[in-house]
Amino acid sequence: MRLSMFVAMTSFTMTAAAGAAHADEGMWMPSQLPEIAAQLKAAGFQGNPSDLAELARPPMNAVVKVGGATGAFVSKDGLVLTNHHVAFGVIQYNSGKTADGRDRDLIGNGFIAADRNAELPANPDYRVLVTKGFDRITDRILADARGKTGRAYYDAVDVASKAAVAECEREAGNRCSIANMYYGTDFYLIRQLELKDIRLVYAPPDAIGNYGDEIDNFMWPRHSGDFTLLRAYVGKDGKPAAYAADNVPYQPPAHLQVSTDPVAEGDFAMLAGYPGTTFRHRMASEFADQIEWQLPSRVDLLGGLIKTIESATATKPDAKVLYASQVASLKNSLKRAQGELDGLRRSDAVNVRRADEAALLAWLGKQSDAAATQADIRTAQSVLDAARGTRERDQLFGLMRSQTQLLRSALTLQRLAAERGKPDAQRESGYQQRDEALIEGAMKQVQRRYDPAVEKNVLADLLTRYRALPAAQRIAEVDAIFGNDQAAATRAIDALYVSSKLGDEAERLRLLAALPADVAASSDPLMVAAAKLLPAVLRQEEADKTRAGELLRLRPAFMRALIGYRKSQGRTVYPDANSTLRVSYGKVSTMAPRDGVTYVPLTTVQGIVEKHTGKAPFDAPKPLRDAIAKGDFGSTVDPDLGTQTVNLLTNLDTTGGNSGSPVLDAKGKLIGLNFDSNWEAVSASWMFDPRYKRAIHVDLRYMRWLLAKVYPAPHLLKEMQLPAE
Repeated sequence: MRLSMFVAMTSFTMTAAAGAAHADEGMWMPSQLPEIAAQLKAAGFQGNPSDLAELARPPMNAVVKVGGATGAFVSKDGLVLTNHHVAFGVIQYNSGKTADGRDRDLIGNGFIAADRNAELPANPDYRVLVTKGFDRITDRILADARGKTGRAYYDAVDVASKAAVAECEREAGNRCSIANMYYGTDFYLIRQLELKDIRLVYAPPDAIGNYGDEIDNFMWPRHSGDFTLLRAYVGKDGKPAAYAADNVPYQPPAHLQVSTDPVAEGDFAMLAGYPGTTFRHRMASEFADQIEWQLPSRVDLLGGLIKTIESATATKPDAKVLYASQVASLKNSLKRAQGELDGLRRSDAVNVRRADEAALLAWLGKQSDAAATQADIRTAQSVLDAARGTRERDQLFGLMRSQTQLLRSALTLQRLAAERGKPDAQRESGYQQRDEALIEGAMKQVQRRYDPAVEKNVLADLLTRYRALPAAQRIAEVDAIFGNDQAAATRAIDALYVSSKLGDEAERLRLLAALPADVAASSDPLMVAAAKLLPAVLRQEEADKTRAGELLRLRPAFMRALIGYRKSQGRTVYPDANSTLRVSYGKVSTMAPRDGVTYVPLTTVQGIVEKHTGKAPFDAPKPLRDAIAKGDFGSTVDPDLGTQTVNLLTNLDTTGGNSGSPVLDAKGKLIGLNFDSNWEAVSASWMFDPRYKRAIHVDLRYMRWLLAKVYPAPHLLKEMQLPAE
């Protein structure tokens, strides 16, 4: 088939060759599932695949975006099941000193709300999003972009996207966004109900929810009860509202039913969730950059930041609590980066991708209308090549802004003040009126994430790395503020923080509400520094947008060529993940990662006892150990193993963002809660290797047992229509 025929295809018809896809591979858009109905049925699914295509109908409308990950409604009264680590910020937010001066350690002790009045509010910017619609609007988004290049192309797409979002958000309660599919080939408008009042209902102790911590992270066998229950609330009128004591539980359009059936090897499994980002359709040069530069540098940077924070908090227990969530996130990212690097090397990803791309280009060269496509691919490669010149600087400058609390707050306040001088439609994304409530929420929780001595150490570490860069990668504004040597940087950092008032919530909120001129005139040292740094931020954004615009224009040529080539092989191309709702399916599976080693698909409570040392991260709580010793597993006992299961292993296709994704059986009932991948599969965000790709889930029989026998919450079991035994 000639290339021109592929150029005319929509994303829906891109699935025509689905028959050749592996049953355990693919993060499918729900709209694609009717196209692969035969494969779903053959794998064991007992429902109607067409029902899965409708996001506003069960079961898809029970699957929600929670924070930056996934969750699912499990009761008619807005009860949300997600991971302990996804809700960890909420748990941390409610830990520490209470208003009456008491110490409250929900991380160490866990939490059970005795009733709804006892449920605790989440941090103000924590959200649950319920997807209501997913509509293709490619022609609208690209109408004014065609014929343009670079920044002009980017701006045309940006303006059209903001207009579509603004129109969508005229409906009260909507949070809307534009999803880019197949790297600029297709665009979809996503409509989501934004639930703002989220409360903590049940969290196991950290020694259960995070059993094994970083030692077991990405490893099998696992024995983690990585789950938490939240509840979404709305105003008395049933509409989304900020926290208020008299709000009422949200009544979701659907909720999932937890299964009470046994689970065994070979059983069908299906997962629905919001995977973050995958890069499987990137060009070969990008695979090489990821393996040869990005991942090694990320490992080094993240390891350094963790060491800096842990050293600064070693003798300060209160500060350690403040930074617990940030450190946990950094550790997870570090281990993921190292695992991804090891996995891509194990799969020989650079050579495999280069060979595959060479074959694609050879196929393309034989198509009668390939010249324009070949030219666009070459131009895209030149854009990627040029970006390498400042990548180290850009990475460090980004970390200076993202890994600090007060400096980031100052930059946000200065940027918001500058953006407020523009019409709302022309403001930068993230600084529009629709974003101000989230910004306010972030400002309100800074003091629960911040210690001045720790932040100063983090900034000093990043500046030390920055000063080691070649002169061509230095930033004039950074040098002007922090100097060119360690002594100057130390003095500058001390001067910025010693007299800044941004550590006070009232001052941050005052500046947030102030007129732009008053913000610009602030004499607070950190605000002054942020004002001086802002031009450098804007220059980097300009370069990023120009590059992004060119790649947005050019990448569709590569994608259409790839789709055509794959179809010639009898294969399909599903879109790379981009935080939109996706479905994967497969089976409860074993794995043989290396010679003489087999991973069985179920772990049991005996493994908790075997790993227990009495010291973190293998310090199983006494109530848990006593319950295991008692052996009273009730209705959750595995009939074949004769004991209580903990975690299960499948060959489902997942990546970051799939944390908290519900795992369903052939009848659509909940059997598991996704929380991790095995070490050998971390690289799946770039390359799917069926030999190694596995996903790790909490067996929900373990959750039921904990709620029934160990840290009892019979009222929650009743709410989920589950037996309290």
